[in-house]
Amino acid sequence: MNENFTSSSESTNSNPQKAQDEALHLAATQEKRSHRRVIFGRLLVLVVFLGLWQGVSGRFIRVFWLSQPTLVVERLIKWFGSANFWIDVRTTLLETLLGFIFGASAGFAVGLSLGRSKLLADIFRPFIVAFNALPKIALAPLFILWFGIGLQMKVILASVIVFFLVFYNTYTGASNVEKEIIEIVRTMGGTRRHILLKVVIPSALLWVFTGLRISVPYALIGAVIGEIFASNAGIGYLVQASASQFDTTGVFAGLAVLAILASLFNIVLERAERISSRWRSL
Repeated sequence: MNENFTSSSESTNSNPQKAQDEALHLAATQEKRSHRRVIFGRLLVLVVFLGLWQGVSGRFIRVFWLSQPTLVVERLIKWFGSANFWIDVRTTLLETLLGFIFGASAGFAVGLSLGRSKLLADIFRPFIVAFNALPKIALAPLFILWFGIGLQMKVILASVIVFFLVFYNTYTGASNVEKEIIEIVRTMGGTRRHILLKVVIPSALLWVFTGLRISVPYALIGAVIGEIFASNAGIGYLVQASASQFDTTGVFAGLAVLAILASLFNIVLERAERISSRWRSL
């Protein structure tokens, strides 16, 4: 009798754990299915787009104006076998990475400072708004005069573009921290350093990563614009050289390379954001 009661009790106690395991397994399975559907949908959209492009070009629009996916792939294969192409890729990557790092670091620091100080925000806000209103592409000729046509000019141009995107998101996240949480930390004896590290930065990280994701393609755009204006290397230089020769295939091939680079940057940032999310949950 006691044995039956004991086994029945153990079975009852194990049921919640078993139900939880089954729920987690079901959630993981559904997530995998959803992920597969997303991948399939993306591939379908890509295939349809390339098929329409291939079908329209040469039949309704001259190949000279639109090129063709097959021609673009052939050009990319040719470029991949050239050492000069990888020098161009490395140049653009270096300009983009440096511009992104410097611009994001400055935007984060200034946004955090102004977000935690209403006085500083009120003083500098009109100047930041006015400078941000300037079209950044108009700064390229000025930067060429100041810094020349080398690496420095492209990095600074990309940094300026990235700065404002990260700054505004960081400022918004830092200034919108719940005051009740800050007061609780102060009541518990927390210093400014504790409030900054334990409350403000974790609360602003979601906004910061949003700004970082948005700024990635703009960092690439800044580097490419600088290369188009004045450069003898880089993907922007390849695009400009192809356009000057009315080589539509070369232009599309350069754009495809830029799209691939931007996608890789985004993947890296998404993984970094997941790591930061785990850290925030600890």
